[in-house]
Amino acid sequence: MFHQSERQSKNVKSKIQNLKSKMYDSFYIAWKYICFNKFKTTVLVACITLISFLPFALQLLLNESQRQLMSRAVKTPLTVGNKGSALDLVMNTLYFADDLPEPMTMAAADRIDDTDLALPIPLYVRFKARGNPIVGTTLDYFELRGLTIARGRQLAVLGDCVVGARVAENLGLNPGDSLVSSPESLFDLAGIYPLKMTVAGILAQSHTSDDRAVFVDLKTAWVIQGLGHGHQDVTRLQDPTLVLKRSDSNVAATAKLYHYTEITKKNVKSFHFHGNLAAYPISAVIAVPHDDKSATILRGRYVDQEEAQQIVRPAEVINRLLQNIFRIKNVLDAVIALVALATVLAVILVFTLSLRLRQREIQTIFKIGCSRMTIARLIGAEIMIIVFSSAVLCGIMMIGVRSVSDDLVRMLFIR
Repeated sequence: MFHQSERQSKNVKSKIQNLKSKMYDSFYIAWKYICFNKFKTTVLVACITLISFLPFALQLLLNESQRQLMSRAVKTPLTVGNKGSALDLVMNTLYFADDLPEPMTMAAADRIDDTDLALPIPLYVRFKARGNPIVGTTLDYFELRGLTIARGRQLAVLGDCVVGARVAENLGLNPGDSLVSSPESLFDLAGIYPLKMTVAGILAQSHTSDDRAVFVDLKTAWVIQGLGHGHQDVTRLQDPTLVLKRSDSNVAATAKLYHYTEITKKNVKSFHFHGNLAAYPISAVIAVPHDDKSATILRGRYVDQEEAQQIVRPAEVINRLLQNIFRIKNVLDAVIALVALATVLAVILVFTLSLRLRQREIQTIFKIGCSRMTIARLIGAEIMIIVFSSAVLCGIMMIGVRSVSDDLVRMLFIR
């Protein structure tokens, strides 16, 4: 009994060893055949890789877009702006997108403050510095977003700026360096010159749109626009070509008067603003209600049809955007499924035609004593090698997409 069991065990081991040897031989021959037919193999691997990669990459980008968009939207209670596109208002306020909403005045923030229902955080997102959005706001914004200074200090004086972690990394900025605002056009007829700002601090990385922004005080943003300026003391001008009109109470200067393009300790006191600051422009106001009741009451203040401004909940606006995106995704999934079916049929056709072209080779295999199972193992080994190669390439491409998904989402869904 013992000897019979031992013989059975040896037979099983022998069969397993024999099967391993056959599989090794099949993969070896299949590999040599694949290496010889490089063009056909490359086309098959490319087709299978792409048709596998597209749906996974699309789903990855959609998941990342949903995470990015909703994470900031749910943390922003209410947004107030002039009536128009609610989507443009939210995208510009939350993600500093390029589409600018209709500007309003600082009086909108004062109006919310007067209600004592919410904390108003005004924003002015219009200008750029070397491709990065300049965000004019108050210190309350940093507290709302939980932004902290990693190096340097917070905004303190006119002309200071605090840059996001990604901006500092891309531009090689450190506290104490300078950053110049970019003109809106090459030919600025209004005579608004770029402002040279001092980098006061670098923000800690937050993995949000704040990492790619340059933050300044609202007054600094208005200086960039040309609403505030600094120049020589006009009462002490000696050049008559710089004086338009002089009286005992006022001196009017000509357009020839030089305006400072950098705010320093020496000239900061010369910078001033004309008119009422409440009439100065902002793009939106983030309203942070004290409680749910205050939020409801505040929203009720903007329901009048004749109201020039609108108040929206960013989470609702972004949710509608995502619903539209996922509807498009369903259509793309259907198209990809049809293309995948066509690809599978094409692969089957290629292997079928390949078998017909290899009839002499197959006949030779039969003549040397191999069975049909050997042919099946050879074809199966070829398919497995091609599918495995496609899976490896697909995995590498997915890793690449995941590493740049943050930038891709901003390029595809936000900007």
